[in-house]
Amino acid sequence: MKKIITILTIGLSLTACVNEDVNTDPNSAYNTVPGSLVTYAQKELSDYVNTPSVNENNFRLTMQYWQETTYVNESNYDFTNRNVSNQIYSDNYVNVLNNLGKAKSIIEGYQPTASELAQWPANKKTQLAIIDILQVYTFQLLVDTFGNIPYTQAANLTQYPLPAYDDGATIYADLITRINTDINSLSSGTSNSFPTFSSGDKLYGGDPAQWLTFANSLKLKLAIGIADSNPTLAQTTATAAIAAGVMTSPANNAQFPYLPDSPNYNPLYENLEASGREDFVGGKTLVDYMNASNDPRRPGYFTTIGGQYLGLTIGEGGEFGNYSHAGDYAYTPDTPGNILTYTEVAFYVAEANARWNTATAPAAYTAAVTASILEWGGTTGEATAYLTTHPYDPINWKKSIGEQAWVAMYNQALTSWNFWRRLDFPVLLAPPTAINNAGGKVPVRMAYPVLEQQTNNSNWKAASTAIGGDLLTTKLFWDKF
Repeated sequence: MKKIITILTIGLSLTACVNEDVNTDPNSAYNTVPGSLVTYAQKELSDYVNTPSVNENNFRLTMQYWQETTYVNESNYDFTNRNVSNQIYSDNYVNVLNNLGKAKSIIEGYQPTASELAQWPANKKTQLAIIDILQVYTFQLLVDTFGNIPYTQAANLTQYPLPAYDDGATIYADLITRINTDINSLSSGTSNSFPTFSSGDKLYGGDPAQWLTFANSLKLKLAIGIADSNPTLAQTTATAAIAAGVMTSPANNAQFPYLPDSPNYNPLYENLEASGREDFVGGKTLVDYMNASNDPRRPGYFTTIGGQYLGLTIGEGGEFGNYSHAGDYAYTPDTPGNILTYTEVAFYVAEANARWNTATAPAAYTAAVTASILEWGGTTGEATAYLTTHPYDPINWKKSIGEQAWVAMYNQALTSWNFWRRLDFPVLLAPPTAINNAGGKVPVRMAYPVLEQQTNNSNWKAASTAIGGDLLTTKLFWDKF
């Protein structure tokens, strides 16, 4: 059993869906403070979302931002060879959700001292809401990756060693209900945090106001996710989230603060610089698109080769030194890890306006594109100039927002994958060398873990049948067009 070391302590390590005698790690610390478990869960979540490791997160390749140089399996959608889905389950169910669940149970069972008694109910409510928000975020991530997933029976190995899968649309509706409850809890306000919890929260230091903004922003993300599958619920949810107050500047960003030294540096740095490997360069699809408009973000995204930005053809190998590679951000150990950012939320606001409030859509689109350019060191003047060549098109707003969100989400590839599947822009073509299981297309979901087929076979079969087949080409319930 893998021992999981956190920044502060040893974390909880349990297998999510495997019925084995080794599920309980005798070396793990189960009696600990919730803040350390929250720290661990936040770091593991950030590590997964931000890592370029071919063993767990290949979405920079799928979205054609990067291309592999030597070993091109993952660029051609062979994710089975490395059991990538197994690692995605482990990252999220074991490392994130189980630890958050343990933190919840500790808080729920805590007996406050006499000096804490007066304020404890409010503190308890706030901390449980913060933990639940992180769980909601993680479950949405899993639904958006696989479709139907273990949910009501998930992360409870003792009672459900082989959990059933829940319907993705039903999960989404419940996540919206949960985030509304969390927002109500945070809106009631509190001043102090549970002992050690504020330092344990590495995203916002336990600040309820920041978490309230995050929760409203996540509520908007959930709403936009089902805009085509449940437009009525989506519109009411998005409208309420925006009115309540979503992110309005980078000061609201949820970013994990990595440190300069191992083992706490950014996973990009770990895989690109510390490893001494030269596995990735810029993908031709994105580099050519940005070159066509002299995009001001190119110096942040990529290096130059002989003064030019050069991308490698998708699916093909090549020499590292002949193509642009990732910019300095990826080779800096303490670059923060993105969980949810103002730029991302600005594009959700733009999409919400395009769908339901068209009069304000052009301004929201301009704000989103400008936010991205400023995020990468550009100026408002450069943003204005860029927008003259990429104006908002009210007739084909999906193309406008889809293409610009794709460029903007360069360092948030999982988010980019959602925009692309929902809006169908940009037009991405699978390489001719892609595996046969991709059906000549860019994947629209990840297949379930091989481990699930082996140990939870009956529930895996039922889930696979319910979604229309456990395939890379099976569209999720919200991917309607």
